[in-house]
Formats: sequence, structure tokens, C-alpha cells
Amino acid sequence: MKNQQEILSKLNIDALNPMQESALDAISSSNNTILLSPTGTGKTLAFLLPVLDFMDHDNPEVQVLILVPSRELAIQIEQVIRNMGTGFKVNAIYGGRAMSKDKIELKHTPAILVGTPGRILDHFMADRFTKEHIKTLILDEFDKSLEVGFEEEMTEILAELPNLKKRILTSATEAVKIPKFVGMENPRRINYLKKNTPSKLTISTVISEEEDKLKTLVQLLKYIGEEPGIIFCNLKDSIDTVSSFLSQKHILHECFSGGMEQKDRERALIKFRNGSSRILVATDLAGRGIDIPELNFIIHYELPQRIEEFTHRNGRTARVNEAGTAYIVKWDKEKLPGFASNSKPINIGKTNRLGDPFWETLFISGGRKDKISKGDIAGLFFKQGGLNRDELGDIELKQDCAFVAVPKSKSQELVSELNNSRLKKKKVRITVL
Repeated sequence: MKNQQEILSKLNIDALNPMQESALDAISSSNNTILLSPTGTGKTLAFLLPVLDFMDHDNPEVQVLILVPSRELAIQIEQVIRNMGTGFKVNAIYGGRAMSKDKIELKHTPAILVGTPGRILDHFMADRFTKEHIKTLILDEFDKSLEVGFEEEMTEILAELPNLKKRILTSATEAVKIPKFVGMENPRRINYLKKNTPSKLTISTVISEEEDKLKTLVQLLKYIGEEPGIIFCNLKDSIDTVSSFLSQKHILHECFSGGMEQKDRERALIKFRNGSSRILVATDLAGRGIDIPELNFIIHYELPQRIEEFTHRNGRTARVNEAGTAYIVKWDKEKLPGFASNSKPINIGKTNRLGDPFWETLFISGGRKDKISKGDIAGLFFKQGGLNRDELGDIELKQDCAFVAVPKSKSQELVSELNNSRLKKKKVRITVL
């Protein structure tokens, strides 16, 4: 494939895995493809690589539409495409941010458009770009976007795409029957859900004598020690309760739920990714479609209603060939649903000290639109900030700002030294996030 090795090199990937090889072959040779593979196995790259071969660099219109069920997944896919360095413009549009931002970005039409159904439909209805050249439709995590409730939006979107040649549906579960309006005639199915290597996931139950389970949760966190992980709750109210208790116990954490502002959700994920926060207290929104590293554990503080959510949550750990543990915190009198009944009770008597994370996140008030690069930011922290290479953590560069992980012990000193510095031609504010 044209430029494939170059793209893999940019992503620091040596070779495609068997699922990606199969997907590449199927998508290249079929009009309709269904790709089923566990969370974390690289489905985004699997559908993007073959699609690039069908795109035209000389066409100034939207050629590929990728529909996703959440803002986080839209942002993640946009970032993957940017990192691939394809030469094609990409934009992600989604509810929860100003429509004016979308309009500015869509003035220079992207070749690849990623978005949530509601926001995509808004732009379709306003005729902000032509749909005539959209030849490829991708429904990522189609089990969510084709659920009851989304059907009306999805039907309207499909009706606006008269020249579709390829349809690609991906998911980590087989939870939904594909409606006829999607037009998936004689699809090629690539199913790695069963072919996946034997799972290295351990499911363990921790018994709480008290119904609210909060003291047991903290004891479990101390038992696990200083590892990053997600605590899953079913409701935003439960997140508030858990968060309040963890704060009382001086356990640093971030929260993540649909009730939060988009900016706050993004920043919570940035701090979790770069190690400034080891614990994310989240709803099922964090079970899929967010860009976070491999985790050694997740905790079900509350169990979900359905096995699909249980599977997605557990898919955040024990990915590909790695081992991991899903802990279920269970009140003594609580009965577990069938899908969780195979878990084994464990004793968490021995606990470890929970210290604060090594890293802290700094905010920089300049980004890509100011022509600032990651190299510019690294240079500032090395030269003026006096950091060694191992003292500079992850740098995340956004359109209008950036985030840098630095040692917590040096964060205030760095802010004092570097605030109001110049990066390219812009004077930037630098503060602790």
C-alpha cells in the first residue's frame, strides 16, 4: 500500500497485527465490511489505511464521513489521522462545542469529516458542504450509533448520501442487528472477537460489609497501589459521592461523565493520560471510544445493567497480549448478575501507601493555530526551564492551547520562570492546570 510503511513509522508501529491485515484486505476488496474486534486492538488504523487508497488528493470536497457515538471518539480519531500525516485535511465536529468553531473549520472543507450524528445532521441540513463526493461511510462503534433512539438521525444522514460506494461498520461487541436502511448488502465480516487470544483478564470480587462500599473502595485502591485505573459508576450522582469521599481521604483523582462540560472532560483525560492523575472516576462513557493507555486494572464500584457495558469496561484492561484485573466491589448482601457470577472473591487485607503522582500538568495558552510545535515547547522547557529530558513528560498540542506534564516538585518554579514567555511570535501564559 502507498505510504503505509511511512505512516506506521510516524505512529511508531513496526507492523500491522493479524486483525488489521485482514481488515485491510476485506475493505480494499469489498463494498460493505463489518469489522468486529476487541477494544484496544487498533480498529481505527485498520479502517483508515485501506480507505486512504480510495481518496483523491485533487478533490477539494468531503470524501469520507466517519460517524461516532461520542465526542471523545471523534476527537481521538481526528488525532490519529493527524498523527498519520496523510496529507488529507480532517476535522471533528460534535455537540457540546460552539457551532461557530465548526463553521470556521468547514470553510476550508476537510477531505475526512468525523462527527456525532446530531451535529453532522445539523450541518447537512444547513448545506454547509456538498455531500455528492462522499463515497465512503464509516460507522465506528455502530452498536451504539444504531441503537434505538439514533435511528431517525441515522436514516436522515444516509438519505443525504446518494453516491456511497463503501460502508464500513466497526464494533467491539455484536450487540445490535444492523437495520436495512444502512444498506449493508452481502457484507464481508471480519470477526476477531472469538479469534482473540485467550483473555488474560482476571475478574475478582471484593466484599464490602457496608452498603455504600466507600471504605472498601479506598482499601482496594491501597491494596492495588500506585497504578493507573478507572473506577466505574452507573450514575453521575454516584461519581459525585465517590469523588467526595476520595477527596476526604486525600486521594487525587479526576472525574469523567456526560454531565461535564466538554473542556473539563478533555482535561480530565489529558491528566489521566500523562500520569498527573492515576485514578479516573467515570460512567460507561469511559468504557469505549476514549484515548487512554493500557491499564492494569479497572474497578466496578457499581455493575452495569447489561453485559455489553461490562465487556467494554473490562476491555480497558488486559488488552491485546497484556494481563489485567477487573475488580467488582460487592456489598455482602448484593446478588451479582449472571454475567459477573464467575468472579472470584479475594482478600485485600494487605495494603500499600498511596502517594501523590510524580507528574503535574501545566497549561500553555498557545497551540497549533499559533504555529507552535511540540519541539518549540520542549525547547522552552529544556533551555529556559532547565529540565532534563527525563523530566519532561507528555506534551499534548491542541488548536489553541497545549498541556505539558512536568515533575510536581518543579511545577511552581517552572510557572514562575516561564509564564509570559514567547513561543514563536506569541506571548503565552503558563499555569498549573
